[in-house]
Amino acid sequence: MRRGGGELETEVADRAAPVVAEAADKLPDGGTLVVVSHGGTIRTTIGRLLGLEPMSWEALGGLSNCCWSVLGEGGRGWRLLEHNAGSLPEPVLGDDV
Repeated sequence: MRRGGGELETEVADRAAPVVAEAADKLPDGGTLVVVSHGGTIRTTIGRLLGLEPMSWEALGGLSNCCWSVLGEGGRGWRLLEHNAGSLPEPVLGDDV
């Protein structure tokens, strides 16, 4: 159902997931892609990349402000490694410790 006349979640995922997948395909081996967006867009994109049915996307839960998710891509496709994380993984780039 359209909320307030906006896009359906599936329409958001249809636009966003291919952009993320294409950018990830262009990364060098071991590269990192950072995607910044609204929590709803991130959730639907993750759901689409993981191959989940749209009715299951709500199970991922919302993404809190200033938090992130980490996905990895392997031989069998995308995997959700972290979701709604709020602390930086070690080592943090730029730290001279």
